[in-house]
Amino acid sequence: MRIAMLSYRSKPHVGGQGIYIRRLSRELVALGHTVEVFSGQPYPELDEGVVLTKVPSLDLYRPGDEFRNPRPSEYRDLIDVEEWLRMRSGAFPEPITFAKRVVKLLKARRDDFDIVFDNQTLATPILEVERHGLPLASTIHHPITMDRAIELEVAPWFRRKSKGSRKRFTLPVEFPKIGVWRWYSFLNEQKKTAPQLRQVLVPSESSKRDVAREFGVDPARIETILLGVDDRFSAPTQPRVKGRILAMASADAPLKGIHILLESFAKLLTERELELVLVTKPKEGGVTEKLIEKLGISEHVSFANGLTDDELVALMGSAELACVPSLYEGFSLPTAELMACETPLVVSRAGAIPEVVGPDGLCADVVEPGDVGALAHAVGALLDDPERRARMGAAGRQRVLDLFSWSAVAVKTAAVLEDVIVQYQEEHSDADR
Repeated sequence: MRIAMLSYRSKPHVGGQGIYIRRLSRELVALGHTVEVFSGQPYPELDEGVVLTKVPSLDLYRPGDEFRNPRPSEYRDLIDVEEWLRMRSGAFPEPITFAKRVVKLLKARRDDFDIVFDNQTLATPILEVERHGLPLASTIHHPITMDRAIELEVAPWFRRKSKGSRKRFTLPVEFPKIGVWRWYSFLNEQKKTAPQLRQVLVPSESSKRDVAREFGVDPARIETILLGVDDRFSAPTQPRVKGRILAMASADAPLKGIHILLESFAKLLTERELELVLVTKPKEGGVTEKLIEKLGISEHVSFANGLTDDELVALMGSAELACVPSLYEGFSLPTAELMACETPLVVSRAGAIPEVVGPDGLCADVVEPGDVGALAHAVGALLDDPERRARMGAAGRQRVLDLFSWSAVAVKTAAVLEDVIVQYQEEHSDADR
């Protein structure tokens, strides 16, 4: 097959989308297929044999210059103007503006591909590719309605700005809940687009249920294909660092539950000498930095980001245990990667995490999401039991070897895409007759 793979943003090491694009495209090429990735910023890192076509946006959320105002010379067309206007209104414009740009490119290159495989852009313009003669399938990692619900739960209706942060022409009061609703306004597009997709792929049975419920997709059109773990994730060759706890998640996203972990960690510090390493880059002056300062644990918490693959694997294997305190996950690829590194886990019973780790106590101790006390107790008990940590680590690696293979993901994905092509051709053959 000649596959056009779409990804509106593909951050290489954090967030999952860039990792999914890189690993899956590599394995599809290894099977003999041709893959060309169309991506907006940040662009993915791809392996040999995979073609990257850059679909540049205004890059309004580049690290260190988020919500920037581009120079007039940067605007190329009306889509760029739309992107800026939507951003200034508080919305997240990238999915719909990427969709409009990439559909133009694909229309001009209709004869170069057999199928379009979208990675959760889910904007209505994407549906146009079928009218241009290309069948369409899409991956939905999980419905973003779950993210919105959790953010709305923790956001206050209003808060007063401090005098020091007040800027000219800004109101002294912010309305966070309204801001959350506006940011997630792209969900209206996703809810319209998802039910019209010919085929949807999801990474877990939990995601399948949630996509059917939240987006109204017919379950018969949803295929579950578990994600894979790259071979580079393996057991450590160096001793683990005593008292080191690791977590990998976006620090300031309520969905990831880092605030729960920090409060639990603060409790544990009253009776133990520990360190917490968070693989993320927190927002300067954001909720995570403020909470760390409030809890008085700054000396015991560090952040790691910008790591190479080898550095990341070494760090994951250096911890005595890792925590996944998320309030929801559609799969949680870092959880499986930590298991491949034989790192024992304490995780929350949220979304697809129990599917990834298996029965409670096998590869991970499972606690209720959002329960600070339960998380602290489980971490403390596991720290006190090195033999159980070793058993759980070995079981975790074996589970990964048994279940989570990128080559298997590619074989199953290719089979689904081939079926979509056949279905599309049969429909259009019948129409011609």
